[in-house]
Amino acid sequence: MGDALGMSRASRGGGSRVVVVGASMAGMLAAAAVKDLAGSVEIVEAHEVPEGPGPRTGVPQAVHIHFLQAGGIEAVEALLPGAGDLLTAAGAHRIPVTTNMIVHSPEGWYRRWRRSTHQLISASRDLMDFVVRKQVLADSRVALRPHTKVVGLLGDRRAVTGVRLRAADGTETNLPADLVVDASGRATRLPRWLEGLGITGLVQDDVDSGLVYASRVYRAPVPTRGWPFVGVQADPRLPGPAKSGGILPIEGDRWHVSLMGAPGGRPTRDPDAFEPFARTLRHPVLADLLTHAEPLTEVSVTHSTANRRHYYERLRAWPEGLVALGDSVAAFNPVYGQGMSVAAQGAVALRNLWAHGSAPGLARRAQRAVARPVDAAWALSTGQDIHFSTTNGRTPGLTDRLLHRYISRLSRTAMGSFHAATALTDVLALQAPPTSLVAPRTLLTALAGPLRPPLHEPCFTEAERRLLDKLAGRRTPRESQ
Repeated sequence: MGDALGMSRASRGGGSRVVVVGASMAGMLAAAAVKDLAGSVEIVEAHEVPEGPGPRTGVPQAVHIHFLQAGGIEAVEALLPGAGDLLTAAGAHRIPVTTNMIVHSPEGWYRRWRRSTHQLISASRDLMDFVVRKQVLADSRVALRPHTKVVGLLGDRRAVTGVRLRAADGTETNLPADLVVDASGRATRLPRWLEGLGITGLVQDDVDSGLVYASRVYRAPVPTRGWPFVGVQADPRLPGPAKSGGILPIEGDRWHVSLMGAPGGRPTRDPDAFEPFARTLRHPVLADLLTHAEPLTEVSVTHSTANRRHYYERLRAWPEGLVALGDSVAAFNPVYGQGMSVAAQGAVALRNLWAHGSAPGLARRAQRAVARPVDAAWALSTGQDIHFSTTNGRTPGLTDRLLHRYISRLSRTAMGSFHAATALTDVLALQAPPTSLVAPRTLLTALAGPLRPPLHEPCFTEAERRLLDKLAGRRTPRESQ
């Protein structure tokens, strides 16, 4: 009985069953993580799952810009070898960091270092979901059951033994399982299900900056292959509501554009107000570029952008046969682009732990392993959001303010120091813990300050300037060396 015995049999080719709740990106990656250790994996999804790269019900964040961080790319490739190449073959873009980035941070313009140390993969969320889903479901051991809702857990506080299902016609049945992985996202009902098993005391943390997302897809006026990501970040030190935005090249020679604003300065669904809002950011570069682009969609708005975390790993009791993953554990402010990458790293942690053990308490250890990549991303997202005046849920203490001042100094140094830029990118790309930013060499780099003068305008290359000249009939910002 239980996941320890079941997965031990599975590792020897036995017939244990894994049930994954949710056909999200996290759910698909969870299936990829355990499919080699189980006899069968069944993904249960409440909604319809499209056959191609179409929108999926229950994923409102899909209409906003998405990318995989370098740490996320590594994790997805570890679970699904060749996934990165499949994504780019389908039209996704690999963007060298910071070589192909034009970003205005609170400390200044990022320098486009000729030597790239990291990459992003950018595409529409629909395409990313489809490519990963297709690769996972190609395995005969993995099955998908759509239009079916999980309404509860089977078992008790000692061990989860399956799930209770409700079909589209309202009939309910039990589905036994040796392991249940909850990947049902922000709307997870796992806290309530745990209470039903007699497991109480779960701590939830909410940090909400009040940010609203408004997004739109445009036909790009320039070839998108090799085109940089362009972004303007909010500065919490400035008066007034925080505003930011980004233009990300995606498949089909399109730009995916997201604009963000805090209370008192939020974007709306009004299509006539979209580009004017972009012009109110700290720099008008996004608005200038959109002047020449053709809108292909209406404006989509999302208000659910709070950081929310369930500390499952801290519970005194945790049943065998149950693991939570992805947004079910922690959902982040999407402005930081962490969600998919953290889910992928959590799935790798689950796979690695299950592949090397079957002793009692394995599910608890797996939940703690899943929490480790969450810890790093949580520190980054909430560590930034608490410094905005509109944030609810937590206020910065003395340590937070001192750390923020140091990170700000390091970021300013990174504008003119390759070492500082690499150290910061290692952390932002989820490839190094935040504690690495206080390593002795990095501390000394921050103390010394930038080695090159700051940039005062967007850093377009000569080739990019020529393309923009044709559109605007005027000179574009000079390339900085």
